[in-house]
Amino acid sequence: MSQSVHQQAAMQRVTVLGSTGSIGTSTLDVIGRHPNRYSVHALTAHTSKEALLAQCLTHRPAVAVLDDEADAAWLRQELKRVGQQTEVNAGPEALCEVSRDASVDCVMAAIVGAAGLLPTLAAAEAGKRVLLANKEALVMSGALFMDAVSRAGATLLPIDSEHNAIYQCLPAEHRGGLARHGISQLMLTASGGPFRTWSQADIDKVTPEQACAHPNWSMGRKISVDSATLMNKGLELIEACWLFDAKPEQIQVVVHPQSVIHSMAAYHDGSVIAQLGNPDMRTPIAYGLAWPERIDAGVETLDLFQVARLDFEAPDEDRFPCLRLARQAMQQGGMAPVVLNAANEVAVEAFLQRQLGFTAIGQLVADILSRPYEGQVDNLASVLATDRWARHQALELVTRWSA
Repeated sequence: MSQSVHQQAAMQRVTVLGSTGSIGTSTLDVIGRHPNRYSVHALTAHTSKEALLAQCLTHRPAVAVLDDEADAAWLRQELKRVGQQTEVNAGPEALCEVSRDASVDCVMAAIVGAAGLLPTLAAAEAGKRVLLANKEALVMSGALFMDAVSRAGATLLPIDSEHNAIYQCLPAEHRGGLARHGISQLMLTASGGPFRTWSQADIDKVTPEQACAHPNWSMGRKISVDSATLMNKGLELIEACWLFDAKPEQIQVVVHPQSVIHSMAAYHDGSVIAQLGNPDMRTPIAYGLAWPERIDAGVETLDLFQVARLDFEAPDEDRFPCLRLARQAMQQGGMAPVVLNAANEVAVEAFLQRQLGFTAIGQLVADILSRPYEGQVDNLASVLATDRWARHQALELVTRWSA
C-alpha cells in the first residue's frame, strides 16, 4: 500500500450516530485502540446526556448532538465548565448535519429504529462510508436507500454480525442477483433468543426483564425484545434482500444457539462458506472501519476446542410468528415492510411498558399488516406518511387491548 493511501486511512474522521448504545460504545472502543487511524468528528445520543458527556470528555468530538434542546443546553454548560470546545446541537436536522458534514469520512449508523432513517440516508446521499447497524433504514426505504448509495458513490458496509458475515463470504462484487455470481442461498444464523426451548404456555407469560436477558449478545432493550420474538431476524431478512440483491426465498434462517457461525453463503458447486468468530460486535465494527484492511478489534480468536460443538435447527414460526410476518411483508413489497416495522416498534414499546403481553406483539403486527394502506415506495415523504399512519393505528390498538 502506498504511503498516501495509508495516510488517508489513518486520518479517517468518524461520526457515531447513537454513540451511547451498545454498538456506539463498541465503536468507540475500537476507535480508541487506533488513535493514529481514526478521530471522532461527532457523537450523538437520544436522551443519555450523562453518558454522552463522559464520551465527549474522552473522545473530544467537534460536535455532539442530543434529541432535546434542554438536554443539549445542559451538556453545553457542562462542557464549557471544563473548558472543552465541543459544539452541542439538538434535533433531527442536527443529526443529518453531522452525517453529511464535508469533513466526515465515515458514519456509524447505530441509532435504533425509524429515528435512524433520515441521518443514515443523509450520509448515503453525501457519499460517505456508511457502516450500517440501523436495519430499519433498509427495511423502510430499501430501494430509495440503495439508489442513494449508488448515485452518490457511497460505500455501504453492513455491521449487523449476520450481514457482515455474509459480506465477507461473498465476492467483492455481488450486485445483479445471487445466481449471477454462482450463489444459491444465503443462510442467516439466529441464536433463537432466550425462549428457544420454552413451551407456548411459558412464552405467553414472558416479562420484559426475561425478554431483555439475551443469552449471547449484549444489546439494547428494543433489539433484545426483537431477538426474543425473532422479529429481529425478520428485519435482517428484509435487510439482506436489499444488501445482497436477493429474493426472500433465497434466504434461509438457521437457528444456531452458540452464535459462533455468524452466517453463511451456499454456492452452486456445493460449497458453503461461513464466517466464524466470538460473539462480539467489535469484530464487524473493526471490519467496517478498516475495510478492505483488517485491524485489531480487541476480540480474542475463537477457541474451537472450547466451543466443542455447533448445533443447528429450523426456527419455529408457530411459537415465533414475527419471522413469518417479516418474510411475508418482504414478499408483498411496497409499503408492507414500513407498516411491519412501525407496528412492531409501537408493540415492543407497549410490551416494555407492560401494556401488552409478549405474544401480543406478533398479534398486533399481524393485525396492522392486514389493514388496507396506500402509498408507493418512490419518495421519502410517502414512506414517512405510511410510517406515521401505521404507528397511529398501532397505538389505537394498544389502547384498546390494554383497556
